[in-house]
Amino acid sequence: MTNPFSFDFSNLRGDFFGGLTAGIVALPLALAFGAQTALGPMAGLYGAIAIAILAALFGGTPTQVSGPTAPMTVVSSAVIASSITESGAETVAEALPIILATFFLAGLIEMIFGIIKLGKYIKYIPYPVVSGFMSGIGVIIIITQLFPALGYSAANDTALVESRRAPAEELLLNRYIEEEAAVLDDGAVNAEVVARASERFAAIDEAEIDAEATRLARRAAGGTLGTLGNLSRPFTTPGGVNWPNLLLTLLTIGIIYGFKRVTTKVPSSLVGLVIVTIVAAFLLPGQVPVIGAVEQGLPPVYLDFFGAFFGSGMLVRIVEFAFTLAALGAIDSLLTSVVADNITKTRHDPNQELIGQGLGNMGAAFIGGLPGAGATMRTVINAQSGGKTKISGMIAGIFLLLVLLGLSGIVAYIPNGVLAGILITVGVGIIDYKGLRHLRDVPRGDAAVMIIVLLLTVFVGLLEAVAAGMVLAAVLFMKKTADTVEEGARSNSLEEFSREKPWADDGDLVERLGDRVFIKHLDGPLFFGFVSTFQTMMQQLPSVEVVIIRMREVPYIDQSGLYAMEDAVLELQERGIAVAFTGMNEQVRDMMERINLIPGLVPPEYNFATFGEARSWLSERLAEGSLERQSEVQRNAPPAVGDGVDEA
Repeated sequence: MTNPFSFDFSNLRGDFFGGLTAGIVALPLALAFGAQTALGPMAGLYGAIAIAILAALFGGTPTQVSGPTAPMTVVSSAVIASSITESGAETVAEALPIILATFFLAGLIEMIFGIIKLGKYIKYIPYPVVSGFMSGIGVIIIITQLFPALGYSAANDTALVESRRAPAEELLLNRYIEEEAAVLDDGAVNAEVVARASERFAAIDEAEIDAEATRLARRAAGGTLGTLGNLSRPFTTPGGVNWPNLLLTLLTIGIIYGFKRVTTKVPSSLVGLVIVTIVAAFLLPGQVPVIGAVEQGLPPVYLDFFGAFFGSGMLVRIVEFAFTLAALGAIDSLLTSVVADNITKTRHDPNQELIGQGLGNMGAAFIGGLPGAGATMRTVINAQSGGKTKISGMIAGIFLLLVLLGLSGIVAYIPNGVLAGILITVGVGIIDYKGLRHLRDVPRGDAAVMIIVLLLTVFVGLLEAVAAGMVLAAVLFMKKTADTVEEGARSNSLEEFSREKPWADDGDLVERLGDRVFIKHLDGPLFFGFVSTFQTMMQQLPSVEVVIIRMREVPYIDQSGLYAMEDAVLELQERGIAVAFTGMNEQVRDMMERINLIPGLVPPEYNFATFGEARSWLSERLAEGSLERQSEVQRNAPPAVGDGVDEA
């Protein structure tokens, strides 16, 4: 681990504006993510402050801005709900030690992942798994925000609450029996225990039964399955739809999408938050549900949650929940780090990044904040606004802290419908439309994995979805590799390509055009396990006029490799380098044509069946003196769309 207290002040102005902009973007998202859980909006803000500062200080991605994210919030919400239910707690406050113990342990596990250097294995997660998972998260967010958008509250649904009275009475009686049995040395349930429990139950206040029934009603109408199962209730229950609240939600969504067309210098989500909150406060006072009173000043510090590891009886569940959060946080953060690398043309340290993220989540637990990870949108905005060092990420967190100290009282007036609108746009934005659009074009195995992971994410569980996707992807890849070997193709996907050696038929081309043309040899399938290495190789190509990518020995390309090749071609063309292919087989060419990489990015005249044809083409360009203009010719070619392709 490098010295976390070593700072680079050479880009202080850019870091300040990058961090400030990212912090402004993070503010409404943090409140919205917090509101999605039972801990409330301030938990999102507390988590955003702690994670942004600590993850930036100790992490390994200079431009990363961290905080609560959509995937982490979805899992955190499930963890909070399960902790309340399984612990028998009647309120969030009673279950808080278990919840914070889970968040703290998740950060500790994530830090251990970095210490034992597990970060390097992120490259083995294939694109269809990530795509299906992220799309599933987006679907979950959209579904779970339908009731908040409609202004529907299960607690106000008299019929639903009444239907839960019998289960509530049974639950209370069982709780009394367990409490009476716990007094005995052997903990056995006998007639005396049942009699005492029955006496307590007979004297119970009706308000207590109503409170328990209301809690069960909220749980029945919560989550993805609960929302879908009760989707008609807002429209069949008197007063089930709060039309002003729905109007505010739609207005927020309209501002978020519409304001981007005016300018992108000011975050549209923040504009929507401010404008719609003002509209609600002055035009609809008391007509729509709002966040309500929140704690002001510095966040409280919690230390008593350590007792939950020993005295709660839920240690096994705490560990299970913590591993789920840690694994998801690691994946979420390192995927964002890869995005940051592509923007800044740098290389992150995956293991140190996991250490920083773990410390950030541990710090968030101490102040009752939600756990988080590297946030893609905030990181991209930071880099595009001038941020280059970890100072920028820390400034984002410091800005949120200043907001907490000065403006926390205003948060109470933010309508729930505004936060629902923000979250719906987040859910819509996180869905991988690119991957879904190419479902019919990519290999059927990749498409099946993506759909299965998406469905498992929405209807089963997030960790189960990723695990199933990884197993399926591995099995499909092994089958494809075996099929390739049977056909006589070579599959050296794990060879080291750092030293470029000429093939026999390269001839004297390297000697004649060595400083103007670079020949890149690929020797093995371009699949998800090789994508990271391939991206590094392409970024390290020298500045020449033409790059010829020889693909004679590439027997197979999957969806991850396909998109990596697309990104590589775009990056080379932006650098003023023309790209040509030689020797690709039918499967590889068919995949490239299906997503319009050929002819959309690389026209057919730059795709040669044999290297001999490429040699002749280079010789002709050299003779006519047009070699240096090939990149310009390629980039300025008219838009082309191949047969059966649905996008330009």
